[in-house]
Parts: sequence; structure tokens; C-alpha cells
Amino acid sequence: MQFLLALIVVGPLAGAVAALLPAPPGLKGKSPDQAVLRHGVTVTGVILIAAIVLALGFDHDHPSKMQATTDISWIPALDVRIHFGIDGISLPLLVLTALLTFLCALYSYFKMPAGPSPKAFVALILVLESGTLATFAVLDLLLFFLAFEMVLIPMYFLIARWGGAQRTRAAWKFILYTLLGSVVMLLGLLLIGLRAGTFDMVALATDNGRELSTSVQVIAVLAIGIGLAVKTPMWPLHSWLPDAHTAAPTVGSVLLAGVLLKMGTYGFVRILLPIAPDGMETFAPYLAAFAVVGIIYGSLACLALARPGAKGDLKRLIAYSSVGHMGFVLLGISTMTPTGVNGALFANIAHGLITGLLFFLVGALKDRTGSSDLDTLAKESGAALYGKAPRLGGLLAFGAVASLGLPGLAGFWGEMLALFGAFKPADDLSRPAFLTFMAIAAFGTLLTAAYMLIVVRRVCMGPTAEAEGAPRLADVHGYEFAAWTPLVALTVLAGLWPAALLGLTDPAVQQLLAGGKS
Repeated sequence: MQFLLALIVVGPLAGAVAALLPAPPGLKGKSPDQAVLRHGVTVTGVILIAAIVLALGFDHDHPSKMQATTDISWIPALDVRIHFGIDGISLPLLVLTALLTFLCALYSYFKMPAGPSPKAFVALILVLESGTLATFAVLDLLLFFLAFEMVLIPMYFLIARWGGAQRTRAAWKFILYTLLGSVVMLLGLLLIGLRAGTFDMVALATDNGRELSTSVQVIAVLAIGIGLAVKTPMWPLHSWLPDAHTAAPTVGSVLLAGVLLKMGTYGFVRILLPIAPDGMETFAPYLAAFAVVGIIYGSLACLALARPGAKGDLKRLIAYSSVGHMGFVLLGISTMTPTGVNGALFANIAHGLITGLLFFLVGALKDRTGSSDLDTLAKESGAALYGKAPRLGGLLAFGAVASLGLPGLAGFWGEMLALFGAFKPADDLSRPAFLTFMAIAAFGTLLTAAYMLIVVRRVCMGPTAEAEGAPRLADVHGYEFAAWTPLVALTVLAGLWPAALLGLTDPAVQQLLAGGKS
């Protein structure tokens, strides 16, 4: 198990180095470009298999226990350690990252985005995967920071070199926002580590903030929270996200929404809740307030983009929807209750599956019509996408209703549990305030349903007479079916059997909030 987790974290880095060699070892293709793309599929496939084996070998009877741990002294003077491990909180995110990266590599093998040589593209995807996996596996504050920052450069180049219009501006905006947030976060991490005498996240969580004064915790939560909020992204620190998604290639948008945004909310759960509980209690009402503003703001922005004549870009609309969905995650975390935090973790996974699928679908529509503008799609995809490409239209409708939180699909449970958590927050938090936040967030679910149904009506449905004489679009290709089916299946499975995920997260969350004591 230790070897498997080390392979999962380090394997993509070795694969990235191999991708830059004159010819990837052991793989052949009709051309060097095809060979390196096949190399990317192979490496990400091996990592996914290793992640599944790790999940199967995980002790599901004790999900709150750190498993597959490696603990090696690295910088003794600062007590910085190469410390890895997984529990019920990090395991689902680890598997989600491995799955989405493999699906992106498979999709790119058949539909490589326009840009420079695939060698650099594959290497960047693998470095991005390694950094994201490491973020969810490390148990040392400084290693967490290094892994957290490791993903910035590959994502910058994926947007800047393989993106669409305004890609350079979007890439710079992405990296400047996240770097500035990270500088502040580093100061908070150093403050905790130096005051507590260790950077070990397990020891700090077990101590539950007893070695840190309330003022230190407040300062640390403010500093670390800003860095995490930028990556989440939380309103009003979200403005880099719509530009980055609009300019990014399809697989870049899938990875950005599916896994990179989860790094911020994971940091709130793994670091701030157990290590600085008094500081979190101070800022919880403000975090909840920003969260519900983000829910309403994101939904209203989507409604504005969805209306006819607004020149709204569908990728941009889905990006703004992410601001709203991640608002529910932050609301759940801010309740500081097992119900709310479990809801936040469930919503994280659901958002990764559903939004990843939606960005895949928008990329396919853009490939077929040459645009992701809603007015153009409503015109070019005919009055009825159902009639021109029925499977593509059906999948888009499925993604939309999953995103709006239809019961029976994955999007429902996370938002519902976050609302339940707000209904009865932690004892020291103001219940009237959180009841108000709950009511506002519940109204946001109605707005979400409104804009998603407008998108389905405009793109998928319309007068039959117009659709009959319009030329058909290419329906779902075989490689698209292979890349999208796992996301559809898991969205349905998580919606019908939420206990599979909650059974992993709940014991770990209970222990985390109790200060790491069994």
C-alpha cells in the first residue's frame, strides 16, 4: 500500500520526463506525435489502475485512520517530513483525479487541441496530475504548499499555448491571482508550523489547536483562507475563473473544474477545521456569507448569459455555475458540523463528475459548430439538437439536470446536506444567521434550475419544422462515448447510492472535527 501511494504520486512525474525523450520508451505509433499521446494514455491508465487497487485495498472498516503512510524526515531542523497518507476524506479525491486525468488523456489521443507539439502537452498534463495527487496525499504543511503550487505552471501553459481566444490574458490572470493568494497562504502555514513546533498535519490535527492561541489561529485562518479561497474560487476572488475556462482547451477546463478547484476546499477541511478551530469559528459566519453571495451571484450571472441575445458563451456560463456550486461546498464547511462537511465533500466529488462531463460536451459542440456561443449554438445546432445529434443532446440535458441537483443524481446530495448543516450549525455559531444563509442558498437552487433549463431549451429543443430541414451534426463518437460514460455512470451511482461515498467520509470527518481522537 505504501508503494502504491508513492507510485500514484511520483509515477506521473516519471512519465512526464519520459514524454520529453526523443521517443517514449516501449510505445510505437504511426508518428512521434501519436506515440507520445499513447504514452500519456498509458501512464495515466496505470495511475488510475493503481488508484483503484489502492481503493480496493483500503481498510473500509476504519476510514478515519491514515493508511498507506510514508513518513521520512526531510528537514530535521524544521521538523519537515516527507509524509504521505490517505483516509476517507482524501481517497475519493485521489481516485477522482486519476480518473479525470485518464479520461482527458484518452480524449486528447483522438482529439488533440490545436497548438504546439504534443510532447509538451502530455508532459504538462502529467505534471499537473502529479501535483494534484500530491496535494490530496501529503500530510506536511510545507509539502502541501509545494504540491499546491506545483499545478500552477502546467495549467498556465495549457491555457497560454493550447487555449482559444484571449488565452494569454486569461493565463496571466490565472497565475497572478493564484500566486498572490499563495504568498499569503504560505505566511499562514509558516505561522502555524513555527508556533506549534511542527508542520506535521496529523500531529497538528490531533492537538486541535491547543498549542495555538486564539489570535494566532485567527491570523492563520485569515492568511491561509485567502489562498484557499482564490483557488476554490470564492466570491469575490473568483474573477480569474470565467476567463480561464473560456480560453482553456477542453481537457484544461475539465481538469481545472474537476480537480484543481477541489484543492482549495480540501485545504479548508484538512488544515483549517482541525488545526485552527477557534479561528474557523471566528470566520465561519463570514465564510458562509461570502458563500451564499457566490451562489446567488453565480446563478444570476448564468441567467444573464443564458438569455437570448446576450452573446453568452456556454463555457463561461458553466464556469460561473462553478462559482455557485462551490459556494455550497463552502457553506457546508462553514457550518463546522459533520453533516455540513460531509455535504461539502460529497458536493466536491459530484461537481467534479458533472462539470467535467459538461465541459467535455461543450468542447464537442464547439468542435462541431465552431463556437461555444449560445446564440450560435441555438442556431447552428438547429432548433433541436435532439433531432440533429440525439445522443449528444441527451447527454447535454443529462448534465444540465444533474448540475441543477435533480434527486437521484450526484448533484442532489451534497447541496442538500450543506443546507441541512446550515439548518443546525455548530453550537457556538449563530443559528439565526445560518438559517438566513440556508434560505438564500435554497433560493439559489431555484435559480440554478432556471438557467440550466433555459440552456437545454435553447440548445437542445425548438420548433420541429426548423429542425427537420437542417443538416445533421455528427453524433457521439466512439472515443467520446468511452471518455464520458464513466462520468455518467458514477453520477447516477453516487445519486442512487450516496452511502458508498458518505460511508468513507463520515467517520473521517467525525474524527477530524473531534481533534483526531478515535
